[in-house]
Amino acid sequence: MDKKIISVINQKGGVGKTTTVINLAAGLIMKGKKILVIDLDPQGNATTGLGLSNTENSELTIYSVLNGNKKISEVIQSTTFDNLNLVTSNVDLSGLEVETAGDSRRAFKLKDELASILNDSRASYDYILIDCPPSLSLLTIMALVASDELIVPLQTEFFALEGLTQLMKTIERIRSNLNPSLIIRGIILTMYDKRNKLSGQVEQEARNYFKEKVYQTVVPRNVRLSEAPSHGVPVLLYDKTCPGSKSYFTFTDEFLNQDKPVESAA
Repeated sequence: MDKKIISVINQKGGVGKTTTVINLAAGLIMKGKKILVIDLDPQGNATTGLGLSNTENSELTIYSVLNGNKKISEVIQSTTFDNLNLVTSNVDLSGLEVETAGDSRRAFKLKDELASILNDSRASYDYILIDCPPSLSLLTIMALVASDELIVPLQTEFFALEGLTQLMKTIERIRSNLNPSLIIRGIILTMYDKRNKLSGQVEQEARNYFKEKVYQTVVPRNVRLSEAPSHGVPVLLYDKTCPGSKSYFTFTDEFLNQDKPVESAA
């Protein structure tokens, strides 16, 4: 399996990107995988959601890597969860676009750094998951250039599909110019409310339009999902029996099944 770098992306905020990154990472380590999460959002929510601080150690963040002060291997931190490492983020990252304005290769900076990890046998991560910021900014472009695949969380609410159109155009542009092998691994429906007719309509529209790209798993609205980050743990460890956890366990299985070798007919 050589597809390793996966960005979780949607330029809209509050659609479940960080929740998906954190809980997919947790689900994967429970299945025996080794995971690196890169927090590429200046808000640093993946950082705090995995129990680390987004205010301390400001030298040891993704910002220090992207501005050329550190190698990525120097800023990888352990979490309290076995086989789950993290490159943290903080608000410093929001200044990167202006600070690197004169660098013609800046879009490739993250890709170049990650290549050094992928070539280092000691790192041996099964997957590198990138939590993207809620915008189509330089940081998002860096993630798209560095990634093999994308997961798009789609909130089952009005206007959700309109927002996707803009994202798809950006992905196409990156494919044409900077990363021809980039693919959408899948779209995961989030914040689903089965009592709300609209959720069902958005699901139907998404499945009609994107076909098998939409995961079967649907993540419900769930209080436990929103409580877990304040405790610095994934919901899969905070309350493994709640509906949110059950959906992310199922999603992890669905995700891993995508990488199983297809049996040849011969």
